[in-house]
Amino acid sequence: MKTLEDQLSQYAAYHRDRRNILTHFVGIPMIVLAVVVLLARPAFELAGFPVSAATLAVIAATLYYLRLDLRFGLTMGVLLVACLAVAHATAVLSTGNWAFVGVGLFVLGWVIQFIGHIFEGRKPAFVDDIMGLVIGPLFVVAELAFLMGLRREVEAVIESRAGPVHAGRALAK
Repeated sequence: MKTLEDQLSQYAAYHRDRRNILTHFVGIPMIVLAVVVLLARPAFELAGFPVSAATLAVIAATLYYLRLDLRFGLTMGVLLVACLAVAHATAVLSTGNWAFVGVGLFVLGWVIQFIGHIFEGRKPAFVDDIMGLVIGPLFVVAELAFLMGLRREVEAVIESRAGPVHAGRALAK
């Protein structure tokens, strides 16, 4: 299994333009929430808690993130459980409203992502490695941690492998 630094460095190589990273701060959370919302139906209760495909996906993803790194894994777990709570609250809406929320977030999130990759001038990471779909949310959390001055040792490894983040260049006309 690749290490945290391996996964984040590979993903980061596709994300060195600050504008692209900023679009990921918006688009990826929207996509993650959308996927969890769309997986929240159908559900059944077990010991008073709703259980759905979303529940299983959140558990599996959290376990994977924990295996990569305890601190980032705990953070991801908390965020995914929050998404799960929103998703199960959304799942009780009418089918039309539930689908509108899920599909709407999904489509808008991907539009934002693709705009970011226009700035980057490079295709999304998942095109070359499907694991990019799982690492993307972790990348956003890591980038936020770096902006807060946390996990500098991880940031240093990523920058040594993928290069520094740059402000971006003017788009070609």
